[in-house]
Amino acid sequence: MKRRKILVTGAKGQIGSELVPLLREKYGRENVISSDIKPEEEGDAPYEVLDVRDGKRLAEVVDRYNIGTVYHMAAILSATGEKNPQLAWNVNVGGLYNVLEVARERKLERLFIPSSIAAFGPETPRVKTPQDTVLKPRTIYGISKVIGERLGEYYFWKYGLDVRGVRYPGIISSKTLPGGGTTDYAVEIFYEALKHRRYTAFLKPETRLPMMYMPDCLKATLMLMEAPLSNLKHHTDFNISGMSFSVEELAMEIKKRIPDFEISYEPDYRQQIADSWPESVDDSAAKEEWGWSPDYDLPSMVDDMLERLREKLGL
Repeated sequence: MKRRKILVTGAKGQIGSELVPLLREKYGRENVISSDIKPEEEGDAPYEVLDVRDGKRLAEVVDRYNIGTVYHMAAILSATGEKNPQLAWNVNVGGLYNVLEVARERKLERLFIPSSIAAFGPETPRVKTPQDTVLKPRTIYGISKVIGERLGEYYFWKYGLDVRGVRYPGIISSKTLPGGGTTDYAVEIFYEALKHRRYTAFLKPETRLPMMYMPDCLKATLMLMEAPLSNLKHHTDFNISGMSFSVEELAMEIKKRIPDFEISYEPDYRQQIADSWPESVDDSAAKEEWGWSPDYDLPSMVDDMLERLREKLGL
């Protein structure tokens, strides 16, 4: 029997919390099962409390709902991972292995397993980082993402499992608070600018990183998952780009709209992580193989974020 329903792991995370409603709108609420390690709340159903480290429990959920596609969004992010590398390994690698094995055993139709710009490292070219390049990260999060890319490719070539993924840049969202990533400043700064008119950044002003606004993040995810397999030369490791900017450039863009906003800088341990990541990436493979193009640049993203957060915060 062909499996039809969709499972989203890590559904309460930054991306998962916005991906689930989009998938339910597209495929029907009852056809998209959200899951996370956190307890169920009103409006979550259909929902399962699921720790991806528990392979047996994962298999039970897949069987109960006749799952055919998994968006595996559960992960421990970069800054949190450096504080607890053992947990990051167990969730990011052990959890992924469980998902791949359940998918292999039950012959699932398609998997989405995201990677990240954290897969790169200091030896990687930092400007217009190539699609196929050196992967020598220095964080446990980055190491787990390289393993994820390679494992996904292995399961594709070895078992014929349709595994797909992109290397997400920093994701900026108006709906969900940051979740322990090195690019979290790009979300925090908006809240602090609106509420207190000041922000202390944990990165240096000149620190430039690839970023993406959440609507483009969701657009890229669905575009890749809907692309014909025959079009794909890559599978689990597509570079995707939205925009690149420095901390100072973002602050100045906000200041244009909130003139009394002030920013100061106190770099911490996350600076070393950011310094090992690219400033910009070459996403020509994604453009050529599945037609990727972003809708937002820095000014349009700032306008939309401020409008949405003013409404959210009642300002």
